[in-house]
Amino acid sequence: MSEPVYVSRSRVRKVAGVTRHAVLEDGTEVTFGVHGPIKSAYGLDAEPDHPLPVDFLVAAACA
Repeated sequence: MSEPVYVSRSRVRKVAGVTRHAVLEDGTEVTFGVHGPIKSAYGLDAEPDHPLPVDFLVAAACA
């Protein structure tokens, strides 16, 4: 196998429920979890609203 082109050095910790907090290598901090219809579909209405991890992926792909 070839050597990796990039290695992500980030830390993710559980805050509560499905809410997570990540710190990227450059110090950028991100909080993610669930929102809107996803919360309702999975019965997570008590969870605070936060962007889904996929929301960050879509935003990055569109940048």
